Amino acid sequence: MAARSAGVLTVSDRCSKGEANDTSGPNLVRLINSSKLGFNDVLTKCVPDEAELIEAALLDWADRAGLSLVLTTGGTGFSPRDVTPEATKKVIERDAPGLSIAMITKSLEVTPMAMLSRLTSGIRRSTLIINLPGSKKGAEECFNFALPSLSHALDLISDVSSRVDHTHNSMQVHGGHTCGHGKYHSTTKTIGRTKEDFYPVAMRPRQSPYPLLSVHEALQVVMEKIPEQQSTELRNLEDALDRVLGESIIASQPFPPFPASIKDGYAVISSDSSTERDVLAPVTAGESPQSGQCVLIGTVARITTGAPLPGGADAVVMVENTELLASSDDGTVEKKIKILSNVQSGEDVRSVGSDIAKGETVLERGTVLGPSELGLAASVGMERINVFKTPLVAVMSTGNEVVDPGSNLAPGQIYDSNRHVLLAAVRKNGFKGLDIGIAPDTREKLVEKIAAGLEKADVLVTSGGVSMGEKDLLKPVLVKDFSANIHFGRVFMKPGKPTTFATVERNGKLKLIFALPGNPVSSTVTFQLFVLPALRKLAGHPNPSSVTIKAQQSL
Repeated sequence: MAARSAGVLTVSDRCSKGEANDTSGPNLVRLINSSKLGFNDVLTKCVPDEAELIEAALLDWADRAGLSLVLTTGGTGFSPRDVTPEATKKVIERDAPGLSIAMITKSLEVTPMAMLSRLTSGIRRSTLIINLPGSKKGAEECFNFALPSLSHALDLISDVSSRVDHTHNSMQVHGGHTCGHGKYHSTTKTIGRTKEDFYPVAMRPRQSPYPLLSVHEALQVVMEKIPEQQSTELRNLEDALDRVLGESIIASQPFPPFPASIKDGYAVISSDSSTERDVLAPVTAGESPQSGQCVLIGTVARITTGAPLPGGADAVVMVENTELLASSDDGTVEKKIKILSNVQSGEDVRSVGSDIAKGETVLERGTVLGPSELGLAASVGMERINVFKTPLVAVMSTGNEVVDPGSNLAPGQIYDSNRHVLLAAVRKNGFKGLDIGIAPDTREKLVEKIAAGLEKADVLVTSGGVSMGEKDLLKPVLVKDFSANIHFGRVFMKPGKPTTFATVERNGKLKLIFALPGNPVSSTVTFQLFVLPALRKLAGHPNPSSVTIKAQQSL
C-alpha cells in the first residue's frame, strides 16, 4: 500500500495567538499514530477563525501536499466566529454526510449539547476532510466514532481495489451480492426463511440474510422499481402549487393580444414632425379606444401602461418627455402638449405576441408549478391544468413500547414521535398523508395494520420492527403474509442500517413499502434519503433526487 500522510488543522483565535495551549490538535496526532490507519506522518497547523485562512490551509494540504486525511478541530459551533464548516464546504467537491451524521448521533448519546455541533465532512480530490469539535474530549470521541469506517473510506477514495474487494467480500452474506462498488444485483425472490414459520427466539438467525447495500445502490434500487408516472388529473390553478405539469401548455392566442403601451404617456405617430399636438380622449388599461378614435398627424392620445394603442399610433412618448401647453380651466382635460424628444416607431410599445406567440409552448410537461409558472399559465387563459397525480402515503409505527401522545404511560413505554414526524414530512413536501396508527409487535396486529395501509394508500411507510430483535417481525410478515418482494433489507449507513424497501401487488397495482428503523434520527434521515425521492418520482418530478450544485469560485 502506498504511503499515506494526514494533517491536523487546529482552528482557534486564542491558540493561534499563543494565548491558549492547543491540547486537541496534539491529541488527534497521537490518536492517528496509534490507530491502524498506516499513516507515515501527520502534518499540523494552527490558524485563527478566519474562513480564508482555513480554506487556504485545506487547499494546500489537499492539492499540493496530497494528504489522504485532514482532521480539523474547532470552529464548528454557533458562535459568529465559528466558520470552519462554511470554509470546508467551499473546499470539498463531494459531501460525506454519513460521517457527520454518525459522529453527531453517537455524540448525542454522550451529551445533548452535541446538537449544537455543525460538523461537516467531505472529499476533495483524494483527500478526506472531517470537521471535529474544538474540545479535546469531543474531538477524541468523534474521531473514535468515525474510526471504524476510515480505513475503508480512504481505500475507496484512493481506489485501492484489492483492499476494497477484501472489505466488500467480508460484508457479503448468502442471498445477494455486490459486484464491485455500486453494482448490486438485486432479486425479487424471498430471502431466507421468515421469523414466524416463525423461528423460536433461540433459533432465530444470528446474521441478517440481506446483503449490505451502499446508500447510492439502495436509492438506485428504489428508483428502478418505480414506474414513470402517467396518471394525471385536472386541477384549478389555485390548487396546483408545487404540482408537476402532466401536459404541456400551448398558447391558444398571442400575448399581448394587442399592441400595448409600456409607459404612461401619449400614443403618437412616430413620423409626425410637428412638436405641438392636440390631445385626444385618453386610453386606459382595460378599456378599448373610443369607437372611431384614431391618432392623426398633429394629434396624440393620452395612454396608460398596458392600454391598447389607438388606431394610427405606432409609438409612445413618456409623460416626462412632454410639456403641457394648454388645458381646460378646471385642469381636468389636457388640450395641447409639446413633444420634447425624437420618437422611433415601436418605441415603448409591446407588439402583438412579443411575450408569447400563438402556438408557442408556454410550459413543458414535467414542469414543477411554482408561483411564476402558475402566473404564466393564467396569462394564457388557463383556468384548470393537467397535473400528475400525487401518491397517498400511509404512515404507521410499530412496537409494544410506543403509545399515542396524551395516553398514560405504563412502565417501559414511550410516546410515539416517529409517526408524527413522518406524517409532517410527507405533508410538508406536498403529499397526502394517512395516519394508520400504531401496530403492536404481534403478527396479527401487524397484518391488520399493513393490510389497511396497502388497501387505501399507494405507499406505506413504517417505523420500527426491522432489525434483529425477537420482536422485529415486520420483514417476515411482509414476505409470508403479503408475498412482498424485499429488494433490500440493509443499507451501509449509520444510523439507518436496517432500512428496508419492498413492493407488493395489491388490487392490480404496485404498492411501495418503506420499513424504516425505529430510532427517531434513523427514521428521519432515511425518509429524506429514500422515501422523499420515491414520492417525488411518483408525483412526476423530472429530478426526484435532491441536487446540490457547488460554486466553482467565490463571488
